[in-house]
Amino acid sequence: MTILNKLPFLSKKAAASGASREKLMAVFRHKYANFQTLLESNTELLKIISDIEEKLRGQSVFGLSYIDAQTMRSIFHSARMVHCLENMSGRAYPVLTKTLSDIHQKIKIEKSDVGTIQVPGTDFTLPYDRIGQKTIEQVGAKNANIGEIADKLGIPTPRGFAITTAAFRHYIDANDLAQTIVRMKSKADLIEAETILQVSEEIQSRILAAEVPPDLAAEIRRAHSRLADTIGIDRNALNISMRSSAIGEDSALSFAGQYLTVLNVTPDRILDAYKRILASLFAPHAISYRLHMAITFQEAVMAVACQEMIKATASGVMYTHNPVNPIQARMMIKAVHGLGPYAVDGIVPPDTFIFDKQDPPQLVESRTENKHKRLVATPAGGLLEQAISPEEGRLPCLNAQQAKLLAEYGLRLEAYFGMPQDVEWALDDQGCIVILQARPLRVETMEAGGPKRPNDPIAGYPIILECGDIGCAGVGCGPVFHVSTESDLAAFPDGAVLVSANASPQFVMAMPKAKAILTDSGNIAGHMASLSREYMVPTLLNLKRATKALAPGTLVTVDAFNARIYLGHVVELTDAKFQWRGVMHQNPAYHALRRRADLILPLNLKDPKSPQFAPAYCRTIHDIMRYIHEKSYEEIFQLGDLVTDRGQLSVRLKASLPLDLYIIDLGAGLKVDATRVTEITRGDVLSVPFAALLDGMLRDDLRSHEPRPINIGGFFSVMGRQLLTPPNVAAERFGDRSYAIISDRYLNFSSRVGYHYSVLDSYCGKTAAKNYINFQFKGGAADETRRSRRARMIENVLISMGFLVHTIADQVTARLSKQPTPQICEKLDILGRLLIFTRQMDMLMHNESQVEKMAECFLSGNYTLDARENRPPACR
Repeated sequence: MTILNKLPFLSKKAAASGASREKLMAVFRHKYANFQTLLESNTELLKIISDIEEKLRGQSVFGLSYIDAQTMRSIFHSARMVHCLENMSGRAYPVLTKTLSDIHQKIKIEKSDVGTIQVPGTDFTLPYDRIGQKTIEQVGAKNANIGEIADKLGIPTPRGFAITTAAFRHYIDANDLAQTIVRMKSKADLIEAETILQVSEEIQSRILAAEVPPDLAAEIRRAHSRLADTIGIDRNALNISMRSSAIGEDSALSFAGQYLTVLNVTPDRILDAYKRILASLFAPHAISYRLHMAITFQEAVMAVACQEMIKATASGVMYTHNPVNPIQARMMIKAVHGLGPYAVDGIVPPDTFIFDKQDPPQLVESRTENKHKRLVATPAGGLLEQAISPEEGRLPCLNAQQAKLLAEYGLRLEAYFGMPQDVEWALDDQGCIVILQARPLRVETMEAGGPKRPNDPIAGYPIILECGDIGCAGVGCGPVFHVSTESDLAAFPDGAVLVSANASPQFVMAMPKAKAILTDSGNIAGHMASLSREYMVPTLLNLKRATKALAPGTLVTVDAFNARIYLGHVVELTDAKFQWRGVMHQNPAYHALRRRADLILPLNLKDPKSPQFAPAYCRTIHDIMRYIHEKSYEEIFQLGDLVTDRGQLSVRLKASLPLDLYIIDLGAGLKVDATRVTEITRGDVLSVPFAALLDGMLRDDLRSHEPRPINIGGFFSVMGRQLLTPPNVAAERFGDRSYAIISDRYLNFSSRVGYHYSVLDSYCGKTAAKNYINFQFKGGAADETRRSRRARMIENVLISMGFLVHTIADQVTARLSKQPTPQICEKLDILGRLLIFTRQMDMLMHNESQVEKMAECFLSGNYTLDARENRPPACR
């Protein structure tokens, strides 16, 4: 039921107009019901457009599911707008339908094209001396990088071979697995985590149950034998490490810890380990990661790195730049005894070596931890955990010369690849440093000129913990949710703070929902920390007792700039809105959204008076929306022609306002018969909500201080004249009409003035529970920064008035409901003033301080704007 069904259209006063008016109103109800639906879709499309614009700033993580959802929502709402316009007008719009169909088809083609990986070559294996960047599509980035390092830099790396992407495709095709993967992919839903678990289990079980094709199995055995001959040992004595090297892994996206590594594999277990690594391509957390990063199932292609097993006495990770504090030009080495998994998984507290990035590098700090155990390889294959004596555990894993040599390798790797590197390394039983793998390192950077990072504790809030290591800087607030199992991850609620005893890369399943991550163990060079930086989730590691100190459900604020956890919501931190530079800009999801956005966002139809303002010139969904929105008002305002040849049912408001305002009375909203006049004044208005809005807009203290035109150049001159010209040329100045559809208790006000767009919908009845105000404001002619500032200024005013407010970029959406009529009218009066006030200060938001100053001036009743100074004099 629409609001029209509740309005007193058929009151005695309205019925006095006679049967002809009743027929007209019946037609109008049909048209207006479609009009209301059309406006609902228009509002939803504006939200979608604003949200996509915000995502394209690159400062928040999104994935393929978000892109598909927003695309289909935009198609649905634009199609609904076309349908409603056709219902209102009684005629078809085939050009609009065709344009929308073409856009939909382009999106389908774009979706089908994205993710089609062409597997080059026919070799099932390639030795490392034939591997480099030119073979990356055959062997994956992990293999390619190792081949490049050995060939171009001469830095020690393991000898080995790659099982190629051609081998993967042959395995999938020979076992008819492609159809299973295609069938199951449509069931994976990021919103319903249980579906990902089900899809993973089905695909993995099929891959593991399949057989390695005989020709592929024979080639893998031959490559292993050739490697044994190269090393000079019997093939049966050659154990190897087998690491995933998927397409896309160790590139712009790290995929840290998402796929399987199997260490110390005996010759008779190689084929089994190969199948397990292929199956890890569809582990639950790996599926989640790819969906979030807009990587389709078709792009999931796996190569495998097969390397001689290094007899490591120590292993670890090296970051060639500080990932959390990039201002420090320092390198960081983390080291544990034995094999590396205990370093990257945060099982053992690692030794730390910090070097200045000089040539040669200089050690500036070292810390030796008490390492109580290590992971070692056994001659029979597999791994064994060994306890370490306290004396040995306190010994450093590297001596000064070894640490310095590793740092020198790091400088060379960073220089060669042209960016900071995340390096895994081992120290073999002969004392030689060996580079196991290298990938790009994500380094956090904040927007210049943004809010200053906090340093001192915030007074008035209890600190629960103040310790730990910063894995990803930032601020997050939410209720505590403990995670210890995969089912906990599947049940993780949106907006919670993840707390766990250990750090795990499987937490990637919850990262898009998490406000922060807190773990008892772990280190900043681990896989989970790398992922948290990709997802920009504030993360503190090695807190020791987070699981004990933080009870489930407790509301906490995490300050991951200073390693503090506060009890409650610290608004001083969460309101600061620290802005990172566009970390998504190198992400495949960003580019996929950019392609879709080109079909949705651009607005080509800007001037309704232009001959090009026609269906044939619609190129995007925004164009279709803009055209339909304009034409829908024309349809509403042509209803008067059904009654009389003298004019339309709408009447013009004669008032000193900077807009051209027309009214249609649904019943009892005006003193006069709208069919008998062409203009009305404020005194003719009976509509309670409309009268309140007008009273605010017509206040003398707003209009008496209108600035005069100023002589400024270029675009600012044009917009300055639009803002500052006296109201007698408003129609010429702004071009577009504004509309108010009213009854005695209802108002729908829509204003498109210059580059601004505002909609206000309100009902003021006798029952407070039914009363409401919905308000939306978007746009402006200034640059994005100034528009955003004005939006936040409006947000501040509305919040002070008691509205629930949601702001994205330059769009403000607000709602107030269940208030008695006097309070609703009071708010409408203030909104009327705000609409006029904000139009006067379109270009005036020249710095951040103006956001609060303008809001304070407005709320204090100071409506003076000094155009020469671009600021309100009383608020300097």
